[in-house]
Amino acid sequence: MIQIESLSKYYNQLCAVDEISFGIKKGEILGLLGPNGAGKTTTLRMLTCFLKPTSGSIRVKGYAIEKHALEIKRLMGYLPESAPLYHDMLVFDYLNYVANIRGVPKNDKLPRIKELGEICGLHNVMHQPISELSKGYKQRVGLAHAMMNDPEVLVLDEPTSGLDPNQIVEIRDIIKQIGKQKTIVLSTHILSEAEATCDRIVIINRGKIVADGSTENLKKATKRETVLRLTLENTTFDTVSKVFDSVAGIKKIEKIQSSDDRIHVKIYGDAVSDLRPEIYAAIKATDWLLLEFQLETQTLEDIFRNLTQEN
Repeated sequence: MIQIESLSKYYNQLCAVDEISFGIKKGEILGLLGPNGAGKTTTLRMLTCFLKPTSGSIRVKGYAIEKHALEIKRLMGYLPESAPLYHDMLVFDYLNYVANIRGVPKNDKLPRIKELGEICGLHNVMHQPISELSKGYKQRVGLAHAMMNDPEVLVLDEPTSGLDPNQIVEIRDIIKQIGKQKTIVLSTHILSEAEATCDRIVIINRGKIVADGSTENLKKATKRETVLRLTLENTTFDTVSKVFDSVAGIKKIEKIQSSDDRIHVKIYGDAVSDLRPEIYAAIKATDWLLLEFQLETQTLEDIFRNLTQEN
């Protein structure tokens, strides 16, 4: 559906996007992640033909950005981080105005506005001024604006920015519903939302792609070690260390805390070994009480921090 090749953007001497390449399949929800200033918004603006690339190419459904910008714009709906709304207009009047600009046929306007009201949950506010709406409802109006011409590709720049947790869940559910029928590209700082919403994640840092794949594949590819958390009774940390010295693959044993006869430890092993059978067998041969045995999993936040930290 979308193919980006060697895409770069310079602002004078500043390189905002540096030779990035990736493709997006039809029907895919792709999350574009990265710290502030990484190049996410610049990439989205080039993708939607609002900015001209310094070099490289973008193709959308076979159309090249340098020759067919208007055709690409017709295929897309774009919601920037700050939705461009006319706050003195009623929601219905605004959507009717957008329908006129987008060239929606006269007989199709009212059904389309009703359909978007259903999808975006706007029925109860259709006759309210946009200025009186909450941030969450303003985002919904912006989303309805972006979808007015029923685009094949929807581009959303920080769609949940500034929303409270309830509003974030509501917008996320709307995006998931839309994603069943459309290709969606979104940028976000909320990693849990990207993990819950997106089929695939591309992480950008300093204008370059540093990771690309599903959350599960990224976890496997960036996994550095296995970490197990144990809580034990009727033993001491020194005894635990001595017993586990005989288990192959353990790199380090760390005491987290202890209280009375209960101790908490972390056991570190290499990324490919599953130490649980050997550790359990070692514990079973003692008179210790095993109260907790947990494999710590790497989160998207861990991956993001590892790939985008300054050092």
